[in-house]
Amino acid sequence: YGGSSLSSMEKMKAIAKRIKAAKVSHTQVVVVVSAMGQTTNNLIKMANSAVKNPTKRELDMLLSTGEQVSTSLLAMMLNEMDEKAMSLNGFQAGIQTEGLYTKNKIKDIDITRIKQYLNDDYIVVITGFQGYNPLIGDITTLGRGGSDTTAVALAAKFNCPCDIFTDVDGIHTVDPRRYQDAKRLESITYEEMSELAFLGARVMEGRAVEIAQKYGVKLRVAQAHANTQGTIIKEKDAMIEEKHITGISVKDDIMMITLHRLPSPEKSVAELFSKLADQEINVDMISQTLLEDGTISIAFTCDSEEIEGVRETINAMHAQYPDFFVDEDSELSKVSVVGIGMRSQSGVAARMFRLLSHNQITFKLVTTSDISISYTIPTQNIDQTVALIAKEFNL
Repeated sequence: YGGSSLSSMEKMKAIAKRIKAAKVSHTQVVVVVSAMGQTTNNLIKMANSAVKNPTKRELDMLLSTGEQVSTSLLAMMLNEMDEKAMSLNGFQAGIQTEGLYTKNKIKDIDITRIKQYLNDDYIVVITGFQGYNPLIGDITTLGRGGSDTTAVALAAKFNCPCDIFTDVDGIHTVDPRRYQDAKRLESITYEEMSELAFLGARVMEGRAVEIAQKYGVKLRVAQAHANTQGTIIKEKDAMIEEKHITGISVKDDIMMITLHRLPSPEKSVAELFSKLADQEINVDMISQTLLEDGTISIAFTCDSEEIEGVRETINAMHAQYPDFFVDEDSELSKVSVVGIGMRSQSGVAARMFRLLSHNQITFKLVTTSDISISYTIPTQNIDQTVALIAKEFNL
């Protein structure tokens, strides 16, 4: 259950009733929950108001408390409804992680303790978003959307289906908050959902979909407070392949950085992206132009929140390459069209470029994969662009 479905005591009690009903039909039930409502965002704000640069280790310690509140309260409610329930944090649930603070990944899950409670007829309520990293001996978090990853990883270990409950009634062709006529999809492929998620769609976390595909976990995304069919995420079939475009993804708060007249292309570019990696900065779209004097201009995009780390990297580059100069473009968004039908049907790129040109919508960068095309668009034009694309491809 996502945080929006647990944002009040009344909503949480309604969820507890749904879980009690699920226990009747499924016998054994494991529930994974996020923090209530805006808890994680509020904790981040609290940390930033306390100190200028909170350490990531202490951030993990702080942020992990949000899910512990949800699990304990939900378990209390279930117990009051005469259901045996037990709450477990990431460490107690045997969720072993590895990697960097605030961005850990699940390495393995020891489900022994969970099985014991299930065999004793307990409903087991587990914190999403967190685990225990045995190499450093600390509780760590999995990054945004980590509760989805926790739920799917547990389903993979138990070889069972996984329902993801959120505030929308399934996966839509477009975020209905951006385009009110968006259609709900009855099904979507793992591959398309993973691509949409990594390109910015927030309804599912990309790593969670990858795990589901790898281990064959049957996924359903549905509304938490309504009895809706939702959307099934599954392997591809012939019917899905007939459509050019399955959906649109939008990611806001994009920065584009352009380094002009950077010398020694092979060496300087390698150093640039190595330094960005050392700062744990995720670079997205990249474009390189070779100039007549043998220097290059290279542009890339990243999340706006990463800009301070980017600036530090560029300042370090100036010590070795003092002659290049930099442009920063902000207030950009990325719009992407995704569909596995693009593999076998041509013309999507032509229609997209024609559509943008006809409506005088400028774009900065373009990238493609075999099932997607992405454009950086001025944020002020993003809603218009989404509506035009949705109408063009009947989404």
